[in-house]
Amino acid sequence: MKIVVLSVGRVRQPFIKDGEQEYLKRLKAGFQVELQELGIDAPESLGAQQAQEREGEELLKRFKPSDFVVALDERGKAISSKELSALCAERMNAGTKALWFVVGGAYGLSEKVRQRANYILSLSALTFPHQLARLLLVEQLYRAYTIQQGIGYHK
Repeated sequence: MKIVVLSVGRVRQPFIKDGEQEYLKRLKAGFQVELQELGIDAPESLGAQQAQEREGEELLKRFKPSDFVVALDERGKAISSKELSALCAERMNAGTKALWFVVGGAYGLSEKVRQRANYILSLSALTFPHQLARLLLVEQLYRAYTIQQGIGYHK
């Protein structure tokens, strides 16, 4: 199963890129994780809702009907690392070809993306910049892998 982390906006901070690359390197023996960026810039003339809708339309173009989509949203369900690991294992066992994790931009995800999602996940009640949320997610995917493998990373 391929895991795709799709985020709105580009990651520019070197410390975030370095962190992501570290966890992706660790994951090479386990989960196949790919990072994708939706690099559209909403013009300043668009309001928050219009920008969110435009981003949502572009995000929805990426998914096939058979894809399992997890939307990251502050209103989603907060789960433990073990529960995330179980979700990934469940999707693998179900024969899911592509598991998508979607991180919205500055205005969050559109309602259409939330409706398309098979699962809505909250990383925290705190608000994070989308770049940092993506790094946290990649670390959690590594943690999920180590839980499945019984590696002592998760204590």
